[in-house]
Amino acid sequence: MPNRATLHLPSDAACPCGNGAYGSCCGPALDGSSAPATAVALMRSRYTAFALSDIDYLLRSWDAATRPRELALDPDTEWRRLVVIDVVGGTPEDETGIVEFRAVFRDADGRGELHERSRFVRRGDGWRYLDGEHRD
Repeated sequence: MPNRATLHLPSDAACPCGNGAYGSCCGPALDGSSAPATAVALMRSRYTAFALSDIDYLLRSWDAATRPRELALDPDTEWRRLVVIDVVGGTPEDETGIVEFRAVFRDADGRGELHERSRFVRRGDGWRYLDGEHRD
């Protein structure tokens, strides 16, 4: 299996977030050519970054106030599906946004699910992930 940290998807491949083709969905955010315009677009791009093990993007898109110094991802985790449950604010006119989602994954222990209500803030240079509350 290739190292997912070096995996680059073709622009016409299905985006891991499930919202269209990678090149017109999350690809521009991950390659730095275009910033996500909304909190939900940032959340989708962060999910895609987890799926592709793009630690640099995850750290870049994390607000400096809460960003960890470093981040390690489990190479055995395969992110399978994203479901957006609720979006509050997070438009280009807003300063804050909330996105609730479920992310299905498979790891060494089998199938799992992450359910989180994430908070986002818009800074001068774009949207940033602030923090999240895990739900059961």
